[in-house]
Amino acid sequence: MLEIIQDTIIDGIKLLPFLFITYVIMEYLEHKTANKTKEIIKKSGKLGPLWGAILGIFPQCGFSAAAANLYAGRLITLGTLIAIFLSTSDEMIPVLISENAPIGLILKILAIKLAIGIIAGFVIDFVMNKLHKKQNKENEATAQEEIGHMCEHEHCHCENEGVIKSSIKHTLNIFLFIIIITFILNTVIHFVGEENISNLIINVPIVGPLIAGLIGLIPNCAGSVLLTQLYLKQVITMGSMIGGLLVGSGIGILILFRVNEDLKDNLKIVTLLYVIGVISGILIDIIV
Repeated sequence: MLEIIQDTIIDGIKLLPFLFITYVIMEYLEHKTANKTKEIIKKSGKLGPLWGAILGIFPQCGFSAAAANLYAGRLITLGTLIAIFLSTSDEMIPVLISENAPIGLILKILAIKLAIGIIAGFVIDFVMNKLHKKQNKENEATAQEEIGHMCEHEHCHCENEGVIKSSIKHTLNIFLFIIIITFILNTVIHFVGEENISNLIINVPIVGPLIAGLIGLIPNCAGSVLLTQLYLKQVITMGSMIGGLLVGSGIGILILFRVNEDLKDNLKIVTLLYVIGVISGILIDIIV
């Protein structure tokens, strides 16, 4: 057990510089582009799913929360919201970068999430229009776009926080998650055996994406960190990882339930995300 703890801490410390540098870049870009991003989404119209998915793949803190607020105010369509949630990469990119994952792998995962987000978003808007359930654009209720009050969540920062301070906070939070998750994984692998765990998940068709989808529903960064680590340790397949990451949307779902009063609508969105994620994961495993 002492060896497991030692290895976990050493591996975690090695990741710190990569995590910090990644978050400094991310925070700088977000501080410069956050308002422009929301304006693009609001004015995107029928191309909402396209722009939503494209902007969603960039790991911007609070973007999924902003999208939930815009949807609650009916300033974006259901398809646009789903596209954003599906493409949102949350903490996947920082974890992959810190683990020295090949750039080709990172781009491949982002491309898959982008494509699925765009396709799903346009299909959903098309179906909603055909069923005469298009979002009521005459509702000009102002969405609560400012997300500063959500700062109590570890995944969102106040606008008055600087790039460095916010980067340090995010780095330490994710570092703690990685340490905890890595320790649990290392302990389980040590006592159960990596091959036995892999056989339980990888070699059972459909089960992997189903379980990964449930993990993706965790409304914070823990889900994406866990799924990415499981994939890097070859415990789950790429299909399972991507399926779970598609379902996960950071704190977006949490904010949606807080600001959107229509509970049935919220449950419908969660169901759509889960079904799309699981089906996509299964198809990816079959193709790959």
